[in-house]
Amino acid sequence: MSVKEKTLIREVLSSDQQSITTTTDDTMCSSQGRDSEYSSAQEQLLEFMEKLSSILTELKNDKRVIMTNSTPIQKAIESLEVDFKRAEALLKSSQFSLAHDEQHIQVQVIVQNLARALGLVLFASHDVVEITNKVEIETLRKDMMKMSSVNKPSLIMSSDESEFSSYDREIVEEEDDRITLDVDDVVVQIKYSDEKILKRALNGLNTLVLDGMITKETVHHEDMIPVLFNRLSSSKADHRLIILRILKALVAQDDEYKEKMAEMGNLSILVKSLGRDFEEQKEAVGLLVSLSDVAAVNRRVGRIQGCIVMLVAIFNGDDQMASHDAANLLNSLSGNTQYALHMAEAGYFKPLVHYLNQGSDMSKILMATALSRMELTEQNRASLGQDGAIEPLVKMFTTGNLEAKQSSLNALHNLSTSKANVECLIRSGIVATLLQLLFSVTSVLMTLREPASAILAKIAAQPEAGIVLVKHDVAQQMLSLLNLTSPVIQCHLLEALNAITARPNASRVRRKMKENGAVRLLLPFLTESRNTKIRNGALHLIYVLSNDMQGGELMEQLEEMHLNILINVVSSSSTTDDEKAAAIGILSNFPVNNKNVTDMFMRANLLPILVSILMSSTPTTSWLLAENIAAILIRFTLPSDKKLQQFSADNGVINALVKLLTCGSIVAKSRAATSLAQLSQNSVALRKLRKSRWFSCAPPHPTDAFCQVHDCHCSTRSTFCLVKAGAVPLLVEILQGNEREADEAALTCLATLLQDEIWENGSNFLVKMSCVQPLIKNLEEGISLKAQDRSLWILERIFRVEAYRVEYGESAQVVLIDLAQNGDSLLKSTVAKLLAQLELLQPQSSYF
Repeated sequence: MSVKEKTLIREVLSSDQQSITTTTDDTMCSSQGRDSEYSSAQEQLLEFMEKLSSILTELKNDKRVIMTNSTPIQKAIESLEVDFKRAEALLKSSQFSLAHDEQHIQVQVIVQNLARALGLVLFASHDVVEITNKVEIETLRKDMMKMSSVNKPSLIMSSDESEFSSYDREIVEEEDDRITLDVDDVVVQIKYSDEKILKRALNGLNTLVLDGMITKETVHHEDMIPVLFNRLSSSKADHRLIILRILKALVAQDDEYKEKMAEMGNLSILVKSLGRDFEEQKEAVGLLVSLSDVAAVNRRVGRIQGCIVMLVAIFNGDDQMASHDAANLLNSLSGNTQYALHMAEAGYFKPLVHYLNQGSDMSKILMATALSRMELTEQNRASLGQDGAIEPLVKMFTTGNLEAKQSSLNALHNLSTSKANVECLIRSGIVATLLQLLFSVTSVLMTLREPASAILAKIAAQPEAGIVLVKHDVAQQMLSLLNLTSPVIQCHLLEALNAITARPNASRVRRKMKENGAVRLLLPFLTESRNTKIRNGALHLIYVLSNDMQGGELMEQLEEMHLNILINVVSSSSTTDDEKAAAIGILSNFPVNNKNVTDMFMRANLLPILVSILMSSTPTTSWLLAENIAAILIRFTLPSDKKLQQFSADNGVINALVKLLTCGSIVAKSRAATSLAQLSQNSVALRKLRKSRWFSCAPPHPTDAFCQVHDCHCSTRSTFCLVKAGAVPLLVEILQGNEREADEAALTCLATLLQDEIWENGSNFLVKMSCVQPLIKNLEEGISLKAQDRSLWILERIFRVEAYRVEYGESAQVVLIDLAQNGDSLLKSTVAKLLAQLELLQPQSSYF
C-alpha cells in the first residue's frame, strides 16, 4: 500500500488546536523543570515540537488547504496531528527519564516519525495546492531527518535490556513498522499503480533518494532496481524521465547498484530510451556513461541492436552535454574492434582511424578491409579524410605486406571518389608508387593492378595531378598496357587517358599519342560488345584526339569500315547519349568539303538519323550530343551543293536547326546559325526559280504564305526561308543575350536578309524585329572583330532608309564615334560610311 493510500485509510482523529498549544506549553514547562542533565537530543526535540506546533496551527487555518477537495492533504495533516500528540504523550510519560542511551533512542524515533508525517503533508500537496511556508516546512523536515539519522542505534533490543513500559514499546514498534512500510508502500505503488497515481509515487521516491533516506538494504530488500526498470519499459514519457533520474541518483550514491543495472535486460530497456525524445535520451545516455566503468556493460550494450547507431545520432545532435556523453560511451565501446566497425558503418569513424594509426597489423588490415567494402556517402568519405584515414592507408600500401597492400589499396579506392581525398593522395606522393605498380611485371603484385588503375583514374580527373601525369610519357605507357590487361583495368586506363588528354596543357601528349598510332590502337575497341564502358572510353579518346587532326589526317586513320561502325553507334537504340556524342563528334571532324565522306554518310542514311535525334531531344539531352550534331549538319547545308541543301530541307533539317536556337548551348546555337546562314544564302535564287517555273502557271500552294522579305510565297522546304522558319526572333535573342560566342554566326545569318535584291525589305523586317539596338550593343560590347564588322555592315544597309537614320542615328552615333577614334583600323572604312550617312562626316573624309 502506498503512502498516499495509507493516509487515506487512517482513522480520522479530531483534535482541538488549543489543547495542542496548551499541552505544548505544559511540556515546555515540564522540560524547563527537568534536571540540567537532560541530553541535547531532548532539547532538540522540544525545539522541533515548538516549531511543529506553529506549523500545524497554520495548516489547519490555511483557507486554501481547507477549501481544497483533496482528501489526501486533509488526512496527511490529521496524521501529523496524531503523531504530534503521540510525541507529547511520550514526553509526559514518567518512563521518558531513562538512561542517556535509551532516551536518545526514544528521541530519534519520535523525531523520525514526525519528519515522516511532515513529509507526507508535502507529498500530498504536490501538484494540488501550494501550501504556506513550504520552504520552511521542507527545511524543518530535513533538519529532523538529519538529526534522527546520525548515529542511529538499532531499535531491536532484548527484553532484559529495555526498561520501556509496554505502552512505550508498543509506540516505538508501531512507528518503526510504519517507517518501513512507507518505503515498501512506495515501491508497491510504483510496481502496481496506474499512470495517474504513479507520478506522485515516483516523485516521492525521488525525494527520498535525493534526501539520502533510502538505505542500501531497502534497495535490495524491495527489489527497487528491477521494479524501476520494469516500469521504465512500460510507462509513458514523463514517468520514464523521473525513473531515469532516480536511477542516476542511486548510481551516484553507491557503485554497488551498477552491477544490478548492468544486467542485459536492463541495458536493453535503457537503449530503447536512446531513441525517444530529447530529454529522455539525454538522461539515458548519461546513465549509460555512469555504468560504462562496469566491464560487463561495455561487452553487452554494444550487442544491443540499434544502440551504436543511436549513440552516433546523439553524438551528431545539437545538445553538447548529450553529445559529449555519447562520445564518451562510444570511446568506451571502441575497445572492441567489432564495435568500432559498427560505429564506422553508422558514420562515426574516429575509432576506425585510431586502429589504422595505432592498432596491430591484423587490426589495421581488418579496418582497411572493412573500409573497402563499406557503402559510403560523399560526406562519409570526406569525413574519413578529415579524420586522417588517408595517411595510414598510404603507409600500409607502401610499407606493408601483400595483404596489407591489398586491403589498403582497396580502401583508398573507395575513398578516392572524394575530391578532397584525391588531393590528399596526390600530396602523399602515392602517384609514383601506383605507376610503378601498374607497370610492374612481378606476378605477386598483378592482383593490385585493378585498384591501382582505378585510383589513378580518379587522380587523373583532378587538376592537381596534371604535372605528374602529363609529363614523363605516362599516357603513352598507359596506352601500351591496353591490350595486355583485363577489361576492368582497360576501363580504368581509358578513363585516366581521357582525363589526361582532355587537359588544355596536354597538346604535346595528344600529339605524341597520335604520332605513335593511338587511333589505330583504339579502333578495335569500337567493336567491343561485351563491355560498353570500354567502347565508350575508346570512342571518347578517339574523339579527343581527332579534334586536333587537320585535313585528311583523320581519313588516313579511319577506313569506310570504321565509319560504318561509328554510324551504327549513332543509329543504335542501345547506345547512350555519351557514346552517340563521341561517335558523331568523330564524324564531324572529317573535312566538310570531302565529297567522298559525304557520299558515305548519305549511303548510310546518316542525316535522317541525326534529325530524328535532335527532334526527339529533351532539355536533359547531352549538350555535347546536340553540339556535335550541329557541327556535322554544316556539311549537309553547304551553299555550293544546292541538291544536298534540298535533301536536307526535305528531311526537316531547318526545323531541327531552329530547335537548336531555342534550347541548345551557345556553341550549338552558333553552329545552327551557321547552317541556317548557308541555306539562306540561296533563298533569293530559289525565289526567282519558283517565280519563273511555277508562279506564272499555277496558283500558290495553300500552305504557302507571302514573305515580307523575299516578296514571294516562301516556305522552309522550297526557299529555305528564315522568315517562314521563325528563326529571325531567335537570332535577335542571341544578340540580346549575355553570351557573345554565337554573335558572329547570328549576324552572318541575319545579313543574308539584306542581299542586294532584297535589302530594303530585309531592313524593314529587321527593324520590325527590334534588331537595331542589339546591333548597337554588339558594336559596343562585341568581343569579335568579325562580329563588329557584320554589325556595321547590317547597320549601313538599314541606315540607307532615312526614317531609320532619324529614329536610331542618335543612339548609334556615340558608339560609331568611339569606334572611329579607338576601334580597329579594319573597321574604319565602314564606320566612316555610317558617320557620313548620319551627316557626321564629310564623304571625302580621309576615313574612307
